[in-house]
Amino acid sequence: MARGLKFLRSAWPVVAALALLLLLWQFGAAALDIPTYILPRPAEITVTAVAKWPLLGNALMVTLIEAIGGFLLGAAIGIVLAVLMILVPPLEALLMPIAVVINAVPSIAFVPLVLLWFGLGMESKIAIGALAVVLVVLLNLLAGLKRPEADAINLMRSFGAGRVGILWRLQLPAAMPGLVTGLRVGLARSTIAVIVAEMMGAYSGIGQVIYQATGQVDYLTVWAAVFVASLGSLALYGVLVAIDRKLVWWR
Repeated sequence: MARGLKFLRSAWPVVAALALLLLLWQFGAAALDIPTYILPRPAEITVTAVAKWPLLGNALMVTLIEAIGGFLLGAAIGIVLAVLMILVPPLEALLMPIAVVINAVPSIAFVPLVLLWFGLGMESKIAIGALAVVLVVLLNLLAGLKRPEADAINLMRSFGAGRVGILWRLQLPAAMPGLVTGLRVGLARSTIAVIVAEMMGAYSGIGQVIYQATGQVDYLTVWAAVFVASLGSLALYGVLVAIDRKLVWWR
């Protein structure tokens, strides 16, 4: 009961802000007489989303599976690389320049190559999602693992703690806030990368629905697909917030 009340207290400002935005959008577009093809009303978008839910719901499920798959794969690779760089310091000097060079190019630019290598199925979307996540998680976790001061590390060594023990008992707890931040940013990047990849080539997914609807000049469906994708992203973000509270419970 207490947790439910706490959730409601933290969620109501977001809900209120979204409701206010939708009301301003609805009545502002009507008052200014903005054409539907330029800026449709939220009510029209909602009606379209409900009417085409079988199509949009299936597309959203595909996109979420791809985004989550890419996110989990990229996060796992980033975490492993960060831990290895802490345990074996020369690896950071060897691998970090390569990672920075790859990250200097937007992950979206690799979409044509990834589609060529992995095809139009889910594999290519998961790969591009993972590519968008790896360095974000790596850099945030690595910075967090380096937070403990040398005096604290030396104190643990004086009590007989080894490198792995120091990592597990001191560095990882200190890195949790940075890791969660990296995961939040990484999830958003993975979702964006997957949707763009779907628009460039896919059998299904929200991005493919947007691409086809744009070609058919069906802008209400485009807006409905964007609206549904936003709801899916909000749901994933809510899951990450819950994980954040579990991992970083002292904040």
